[in-house]
Parts: sequence; C-alpha cells; structure tokens
Amino acid sequence: MLAIRLQRVGRTGHAVYRIAVQESQRHPLSGRVVAYVGTYDPHTKDAKIQVEVAQKYLDNGAQPSPRVVKLLKTAGVKMPKWVIEADNKKAKNTRHSDKLRKNQPKAEVEVVETVEAEESADVTPQE
Repeated sequence: MLAIRLQRVGRTGHAVYRIAVQESQRHPLSGRVVAYVGTYDPHTKDAKIQVEVAQKYLDNGAQPSPRVVKLLKTAGVKMPKWVIEADNKKAKNTRHSDKLRKNQPKAEVEVVETVEAEESADVTPQE
C-alpha cells in the first residue's frame, strides 16, 4: 500500500518538506519513494503541488497523512470519500478544573464581610 506523506529535507533549523508517495510500511526516511508530488515550506506556508499526479495516486488508493490532506485540499485536489480529515477543534483535557481561577467563587463575599465589620466598628455603645 502507498502513503502520501511529508519527507523532511533542508538544513538544520530551516526545514522544508517534500510531499512523497512511498510504501506505507516503511519509515519515511528509508522507504522506497515512488514519486514526489510537491514541496511544502512551513516558514512561508508555500506549497507547490502537482495536482494531476496527486489526484492519480489518490484515485489508486494512496493514503495521505492528516497534514498532507490539508495541503492537498488547499491546492484544489478532490479528496475521495474514504479520506479522513483531521479535526482542528481539539478539546483540551484540563486536570483539576475546579482549581482554576475562573471557577473559584467570586470575591464579593469578602467585600460584604469587610463592610459589615466596618459598620460594627462605627457603632459604639453609648454610656
């Protein structure tokens, strides 16, 4: 089975990726590359994709990675129905959400107590 995935190239600190079609059972660096479909530069967000070649491999059953799905959709490649799109709305799981400041009781209770204390101090018993 084939996979369409990103293959990192470029110098240290400045990654550039190739969009490669390769065997899915192999590691991205050691797998046999069938074809290069395009390039992606994450610093400039510039993606150059050969739309016809990418469409050909998708129609023949190549599995794209989630990031490649996003890049191909922006380039105008028609995705098959079986392609799973990545969900951008990730729900964060917050531990101990009751300890968050926004979930603490309001400070109005303390203000009311201090006002009552001041009123009782102002009233002194007359002798």
